[in-house]
Amino acid sequence: MKFLRYTPYILAVLLTSCKQEGKTLAENLDDDKPDTVLHITPPKIKFGKLSQAYKDDKHYVIQQYYNKIWPKDELSGGLLIAKNGEILFEKYGGYANISKKTAITADTPLHLASVSKVLTAAVALKLIDLGKLDINAKVSSILPEFPYADISVKMLLNHRSGLPNYAYFADDRAIWDRHMMNNQDVLNLMAQYKFPLYFKPDKKFGYCNTNYVMLALIIEKITHKNYRQVMKEVVFDPMGMTHTYVFDYEKDKSTAGLSYKGNGVLYGWDFLDNVYGDKNIYSTPRDMLKFDLATYSKKFLSPKLLKQVFQGYSYEHKGERNYGLGIRMHEWETGEKLFYHNGWWHGNTTSYVTLKNDTVTMIALSNRFSYKPYKIWKLSTQFGNYPIKPDKEDTAE
Repeated sequence: MKFLRYTPYILAVLLTSCKQEGKTLAENLDDDKPDTVLHITPPKIKFGKLSQAYKDDKHYVIQQYYNKIWPKDELSGGLLIAKNGEILFEKYGGYANISKKTAITADTPLHLASVSKVLTAAVALKLIDLGKLDINAKVSSILPEFPYADISVKMLLNHRSGLPNYAYFADDRAIWDRHMMNNQDVLNLMAQYKFPLYFKPDKKFGYCNTNYVMLALIIEKITHKNYRQVMKEVVFDPMGMTHTYVFDYEKDKSTAGLSYKGNGVLYGWDFLDNVYGDKNIYSTPRDMLKFDLATYSKKFLSPKLLKQVFQGYSYEHKGERNYGLGIRMHEWETGEKLFYHNGWWHGNTTSYVTLKNDTVTMIALSNRFSYKPYKIWKLSTQFGNYPIKPDKEDTAE
């Protein structure tokens, strides 16, 4: 993929001059007292003000990129690009329910798919920061039924546990009869069958949804509350994420936004649609922007733990991709880092990109299967010196 070039030469010059505007990192106005309450504190942050010329130029750039990626304006979902908390570009289109012609707007919650892991990790990390959970604790010391003695909480967070994917073993009808499954069922099946691990714990990276299903159970065990309630009390309500919730099959199946195949055929609900932690959070681009801005706050996590979140843990294979604690990353020899998480569940394809050195947030949510949301990270070159290869293929997760 080649990046867009701007025909008017004067616009190109103008764009270059604007590129560094607002580069200064966010200034925290929070006091230095640590957060002792289990919630994500709304940020008190002063960002550099963007000029109208800068915003107009960036909007033009992103609009041209949008026209190239979605040439027929066929986005079925939402796209938002912001810097310093100011929205530079925002677009919504398609239907949350095609048969009812329910249009997707800025207030329409869409399935985040695996981007949900970022929010699950935030709560687990907050528990760690408050001393209520030990990052190196063995999972079996918290969940006694858990049959793998050498797996730690940290290995769940960074996908180095070797756990088998619950979607695969639950697909065996001799093991599960396809009635609606929940998180405890996943744990019970592992306790009963003791499925072989994919590899020895902490030997290598192996992305696996089961890790975050277990993290959700750990959150419940530590807080003595249901995961849905914890997410609401700790993240959604304090942050003003008023259009965000954890899906409950029995309560929400008749009102939640639906998902579709690329050809517009509906994806029906299935027996895995009540498992959470790894997926099943519905949100909007604007709500996810609120969450991202909170990550710049001194009260989000302690500096020591925050450093651990945004570092790589898997260097078995040479390459620029890695995984931190609940976040993916590209890290280059130049020292630049780009943090993101993608998602894919049924027809929902999602991407969350956060450029920490440039205070930029990019969110793309689609409820109609498409690889296009995964391409938004390439707009990063418009905000910083990211050595992104123009024709590099993008993958779902």
